[in-house]
Amino acid sequence: MMRNFVIAAIGFAALAATGPAHSEGFAGSGYSTGDLLATCQEADSDARNGIFAEIECEQYILGFVDALKEAGAAGDGTEICPPAVNTADEVRWGFTRWVYGDYSNRRQMPASTALMGALKDDFACAK
Repeated sequence: MMRNFVIAAIGFAALAATGPAHSEGFAGSGYSTGDLLATCQEADSDARNGIFAEIECEQYILGFVDALKEAGAAGDGTEICPPAVNTADEVRWGFTRWVYGDYSNRRQMPASTALMGALKDDFACAK
């Protein structure tokens, strides 16, 4: 527990100190698909600093999925059934694939719109 707290604290301190290139995004509007995609891809391709990007990417995704569940917009009885295991990675990979399905048109849309599209396409509940 303490180890996870220390890792998270280091990650957030590093983000605050260096400031991501898209720092204006966290307020909701303005955080684009391209912004989220950059952190999700950096998590896989930067062995040294990728942990900080992974924290940003996966926490955004998990927060979004949890909010949908709390609002009754995801889970059993809805059209979106997020994976129960390895949710952050599975959704991250699905989001990345979805964005690259039409990159020119999707990279500028709000991250939340793209994430919703990816969830509906990749994690539709069985009917």
